[in-house]
Amino acid sequence: MTSSTPSLPGGPDGSTVVDPHAPASSSSPSTPAAGPLSPARVAVAIVALAMGGFALGTTEFVTMGLLPDIARGIDESIPTTGHIITAYALGVVVGAPLIVSLGARLPRRELAVGLVLAMGVGSLATALASGYLPVMAARFVAGLPHGAYFGVASLIAASLVRPEAQGRAVSGVMLGLSVGTVAGVPASTWLGQEVGWRSAYWLVLVVTVVTAVLVLLAVPRTPGDRTATVRRELAALRRPAVLYAVATGMVGFGGMFAMYSYVNPLATEEAGLAESAVPGFLLAFGLGSVAGTWLAGRLADWDVVRSIVGGFVASVVVLALVLPLAGSPVALAAIVFGAGVLGSVLAVTLQVRLMQSAGDAQMLGAALNHSALNVANGLGALLGSIVIDAGWGYRAPSAVGAALAAGGLAIFLVSLRGRRPAA
Repeated sequence: MTSSTPSLPGGPDGSTVVDPHAPASSSSPSTPAAGPLSPARVAVAIVALAMGGFALGTTEFVTMGLLPDIARGIDESIPTTGHIITAYALGVVVGAPLIVSLGARLPRRELAVGLVLAMGVGSLATALASGYLPVMAARFVAGLPHGAYFGVASLIAASLVRPEAQGRAVSGVMLGLSVGTVAGVPASTWLGQEVGWRSAYWLVLVVTVVTAVLVLLAVPRTPGDRTATVRRELAALRRPAVLYAVATGMVGFGGMFAMYSYVNPLATEEAGLAESAVPGFLLAFGLGSVAGTWLAGRLADWDVVRSIVGGFVASVVVLALVLPLAGSPVALAAIVFGAGVLGSVLAVTLQVRLMQSAGDAQMLGAALNHSALNVANGLGALLGSIVIDAGWGYRAPSAVGAALAAGGLAIFLVSLRGRRPAA
């Protein structure tokens, strides 16, 4: 089996920015080059785009770390409050294909800035909301720009480098999300516990404003597609390979979220630790995510298919280990770290797989990955709350997670049937 690196062509030297007056193809960076960018400029641009991922990673995952605090604040049980995680995921699912399809005509840098500021609006709404339903609605709004941002940011990053380095460029953008889990989430969780849970979302608002300024300053202007239509963009949804990849992410990635959504009670109720220890587990997950994202870029440039299969097999094993080992703080920390590594490997490689499969609608393909992963987010949290409510304890969601990871692997293997050997 040969490498399945995506073909997202750039200029002749791979470090180019497109001519803003040239017609762009649908969601593709293959327009004529206006001139080469230095490696340093490319790196700065990718870092600026990654800052948006940092804000998204913080606002998405801090909810899990502060779940008991939010539950107390809105006077609901932890399983019921877990539904606000599902609301965020639903926002991603709705927003990603809709915003990308409607925004394909817009200049990509400006679209990315608008989406970053929309993240800030969602965090502001969360910080101001009171009561279960208003918080649910605010989290839905906060999720709307999530997938669309990663779609446009991934495409911009891929257009700045050579084809053989595009997996690493995409992982560079995704690295911001991982750094958000390793730095932003523990810090905002601590802040939320000390000052009040709303303060975490005020912090995210500040980060989004800073990010918008950095993207405007550092990212080259690239045009949208003036001839794009919603119908043409959504035509990618008719491709079997796209649908299989989306289904793989929806089911398989739910395994990690089934465990991670309840990492707080796992640490406190099962491992017997104080709540002050929870940020340490979030830090372990974040460190795993950073390592996994770095690794995933190289794996994607090597072989996407093998990397996805291996990631799912390892996920089944790691999640199943929660059942016998969750009572040990050290073992639980190692499991959470491993889940972070594998979650990032699967997130990046599935994103590259969708960008490969979507044809000209590569931005939509990248965005759909985050729709799929956030269906998985909501599915994992929901199924976890069901088994907890059934009285099976806080280890039970991880057993559900292992089954979901196995299901994602099965779907992906079915998608490979009849696949022609690479030339």
